Amino acid sequence: MTRREALKYMMLAGLGTLVPWLDLKAADTVDASPLKTDKKRMNDNMKVLLLNGSPHKEGCTYTALTEIAGALDKEGVGSEIIHIADKPVSGCMGCGFCRKSGRCVVDDKVNELIVRLDEFDGFIFGSPVHYASASGFITPFLDRLFYAASRKMAYKPGAAVASCRRAGSTATLDQLNKYFTISNMPIVPSQYWNMVHGFTHDDVRKDEEGLQIMRTLGRNMAWMIKCFGLGKEAGINPPEPEPRISTNFIK
Repeated sequence: MTRREALKYMMLAGLGTLVPWLDLKAADTVDASPLKTDKKRMNDNMKVLLLNGSPHKEGCTYTALTEIAGALDKEGVGSEIIHIADKPVSGCMGCGFCRKSGRCVVDDKVNELIVRLDEFDGFIFGSPVHYASASGFITPFLDRLFYAASRKMAYKPGAAVASCRRAGSTATLDQLNKYFTISNMPIVPSQYWNMVHGFTHDDVRKDEEGLQIMRTLGRNMAWMIKCFGLGKEAGINPPEPEPRISTNFIK
């Protein structure tokens, strides 16, 4: 039942009660059955990428991401945590190879992820705070990933998560969020800044507010990608982009 039909149903049902001789029955005019959506079918196909940009595979950042993964799971949405810092990550060399090939000239985990981007409906990037900025692993990784394949992530929700001992988290979040805002990616909110505090993963487990923020973020991500999925099924597609205009302000 559409919203319009539901309103009509309620109006007719009310009239039938107020004016019995009209003998109006909603079932005679619209399908009175509730709106049914195959939620399980839709949710089973949904998946969120959780990128761990920490040099520690199961440290503070990982602890925050697992809290998000748990919240997603409770909403029926799958997730996958990928650790990128098991080997050094090369920075972008500005060679332009990816413009023609759609992949980076350095064949590492960046290219491995590029070929899988279509599997994911949302993206969450997690990083520890290093000198009030994102880690030296995730920064070059995202530089190359977005330069080569941002079009594959456009119009999919994204969010950033920062883990810090004490401070520098908001600067890190600002840095990471800019990847989304220049790539047509809606940013998923939470109830506060997406950060956890602690020097070890045990410390993070004691950050009750931080963990709640992660769970809220996970639920909001699930809600948003479900809404996008329903919109797509209803024929509501992303807007058609204009031809790209680039200027360098030199005349």
